Amino acid sequence: MQTKEKGITKKPLTGQEYLESLRDGREIWIHGEKVEDVTTHPAFRNAARSIARLYDALHDEKTKDVLTVETDTGNGGYTQKFFKVDKSVQELLETRDAIAQWARLSYGQMGRSPDYKASFLATLGADPDYYAPYAENARRWYKEAQEKNLFFNHAIINPPVDRNKPLEAVSDIFIKAEGETEEGVIVSGAKMVATGSALTNYNFVAHYGAGPIKKEEFALVFVAPMDTPGVKLVSRTSYEMNAAVMGSPFDYPLSSRFDENDAVLIFDKALIPWENILIYKDVEKVNNFFAESGFLHRFTFHGVTRLAVKLDFISGLLLKAVKVNGTDQFRGVQVNVGEVLAWKNMFWALSDAMALNPEKGANGTVLPNLNYGLAYRVFMSEGWPKIKEIIENVVAGSLIVQPSSARDFKNPELRPYLDKLYRGSNNVDALNKIKLIKLLWDVVGTEYGGRHELYERNYSGNHENIRLENLLVATENGQALKYEQFAEECMSDYDLDGWINETWINPDDVSYFSK
Repeated sequence: MQTKEKGITKKPLTGQEYLESLRDGREIWIHGEKVEDVTTHPAFRNAARSIARLYDALHDEKTKDVLTVETDTGNGGYTQKFFKVDKSVQELLETRDAIAQWARLSYGQMGRSPDYKASFLATLGADPDYYAPYAENARRWYKEAQEKNLFFNHAIINPPVDRNKPLEAVSDIFIKAEGETEEGVIVSGAKMVATGSALTNYNFVAHYGAGPIKKEEFALVFVAPMDTPGVKLVSRTSYEMNAAVMGSPFDYPLSSRFDENDAVLIFDKALIPWENILIYKDVEKVNNFFAESGFLHRFTFHGVTRLAVKLDFISGLLLKAVKVNGTDQFRGVQVNVGEVLAWKNMFWALSDAMALNPEKGANGTVLPNLNYGLAYRVFMSEGWPKIKEIIENVVAGSLIVQPSSARDFKNPELRPYLDKLYRGSNNVDALNKIKLIKLLWDVVGTEYGGRHELYERNYSGNHENIRLENLLVATENGQALKYEQFAEECMSDYDLDGWINETWINPDDVSYFSK
């Protein structure tokens, strides 16, 4: 249990406390029914336990030192490192290692782990005054989230409705303030994709999109507990539940425990207390907070590290698969496997570079390098589809030729045929070959695998914005001008008559046209 002294939280949530925190009457819908308890419902229960495992690792002596650090809130406790601001390169590197350690517990499959939103929560402590006149709210959430390691997610994208119209013209769909009371702001509207939100304690709601907000009633950034009256989640189908109904962990080893269910988050005249408001009626700030708050620096740091861990895992699967196929010595196969390793190494290098070349943050803090984070956003959308294509090319038909389920191996009449026909190369028996192939198929071929490709393509934003923002940031911070000046430096060395810079010799003495 959480240790407390005179009401002071001394330790983060344990796994069991996290599971208990989800039993709060939240309104989650799936298959036309309201979920009574996400910790026991077959659509969510194993994913919830995968998150609980992360919390337990904070208290496990084998992982605690890598994962945690003393808080800076004065409570005398400890916290997961990414929930606290960083003040040096060394702290950034240690924070990166904590992100990686948690990611390894889900093999890089869960992008919306609790430390994902710590990307934003820690910025509340670094620069609370940015949120004035709600600075005290920022300070309070930084302290509470850090001490308990609360699980936040976010929903910041407008649903794909009436995109041919101005944002304000879709007032029946998009998040807006409908009124105020002494207690807070009445909010209605919807956001997506709310990945993993069914298993979070709180949702962070803000705006990110190609079009800016222009009217004050749409200018909102706030925190909403998942049990807020009027808050609803409409979930997509559950890959975890599908795996449980039609298969087994042997058949769907990833789908059955790491599915971060995506949903539409709905507010139906929900009261958001004033103490949960961070930005309100400030159009300029709500449009610019994504970069100005430091969130963009930090969420890309988390994202590239999690993806690098995922590619460590994928690399291991692919290396084993080509051995099982007996193609590991084929030059063409080796070339393709080498490309996957190169992608993996590049993302680890970007993670290193973000930590080793930090930018100055507010109040003595440091932020991961944004330029390298922006580069990751572009190349992740290119890299994962390419890696998936390589897997499908080199593992090829083995991904298709697999028994229907684990039950086939348990049938004594069928088993001898399976042992003979499905055996692997290099003395790998049929059972172990199919165990590997089914795991790899869950990565690239199942609904879960297909969703992961879409997730990696769009995780950081739409395909245009993630490219455009490289230019916008370079223009804003003066780098674009420096690049132009660098080009002009080269152009200033010469004119129509030849070299102006005396370093070089004009060709007048040998030029054909001078004779």
